[in-house]
Amino acid sequence: MTGTAVVVGAGVAGLATAIGLRRAGWEVALLERRTELERYGTAFGIHPTAQAALERLGVGTAFHARAVPYRSARIRTPRGKTLASLPLERIERKAGRPELLISRPYLIDALLTELDGLGVPLTLGQRVSDVNALRDDCDLLVGADGIRSAVRAACFGERSGPHHVGTTAWIGIADFESGVYGETWGSGRSFGMTPVEPGRTNWYATVPEAVTAEELREQFDGWHDPIPRILNGSDPATWIRYEMRHLFPALPSFVHGTSVALVGDAAHAMTPNLGQGACTAILDAEALTRAVVEHGAADLKSALLDYDRKRRRAAQRVALGSRTLHRVMTTEHTRLRDALLRLLPS
Repeated sequence: MTGTAVVVGAGVAGLATAIGLRRAGWEVALLERRTELERYGTAFGIHPTAQAALERLGVGTAFHARAVPYRSARIRTPRGKTLASLPLERIERKAGRPELLISRPYLIDALLTELDGLGVPLTLGQRVSDVNALRDDCDLLVGADGIRSAVRAACFGERSGPHHVGTTAWIGIADFESGVYGETWGSGRSFGMTPVEPGRTNWYATVPEAVTAEELREQFDGWHDPIPRILNGSDPATWIRYEMRHLFPALPSFVHGTSVALVGDAAHAMTPNLGQGACTAILDAEALTRAVVEHGAADLKSALLDYDRKRRRAAQRVALGSRTLHRVMTTEHTRLRDALLRLLPS
């Protein structure tokens, strides 16, 4: 027996969930409040576990066609001295495949292509105002509507919500390959670079406050190459600035009653420091789908409890780890931090 589902939100979590449920035979409708899907060109890091989940959802071929491996990266001081290595080689040895990076538009396009092939209707510009009425019209309502989730607010109240962490993030793409990857940690600020596709470099910066592009450049003036070269050689009109937030306090459950589940940022929005936001969203989607398939539409209560048991603690541990890393990266006590980093295996 299959059922009907409405998925609210068409980001990575919502698209993946809609695909999974439709492939399981469910009738699915997907609603998105924006009139266009977000396609800004940041890079998502996709862990091997999330890669396998994408493959089970049927989008592995399209994903791998655009993804690039991430095999070597270092944590450095502003002068360029190596403090530690990111554990990318260890991840590859353990999983038998490397961490992969993919531009957000490419992942969204891969998911949209699969969604379209499955015949799932996507309604853009649809703002949800009455969650209870929507819930009454389907067997399963999935809140994939981000950190300001209307579904979460209606079902769990306003106890948990967006919480600012006091840091401004900037992201962009440089039109050359830097050849230097990883993160550089200074006092209260950091700069990161990753591959994203041939001929381009994904970059991101965190600072206590920088209102203009010129102020951001000043924050990293004198840092090791190619950081100033990236900031001076790319168009600020293409940069994206946002205040870093996370969901706080953590939710007591990812499910409500017998018919509502939260996935992705709606359930556990986190700071981007571990680069696991997209991964956890994909794993949520695949786990919810699997639980619904195993228990069937006739026993959604058990399915949702199973999903919550398998995903909530795991996702919240990642969110806590990301927030903790943010504190470490942005500390002004850099001598102690850097000394401890040097003790890590390189």
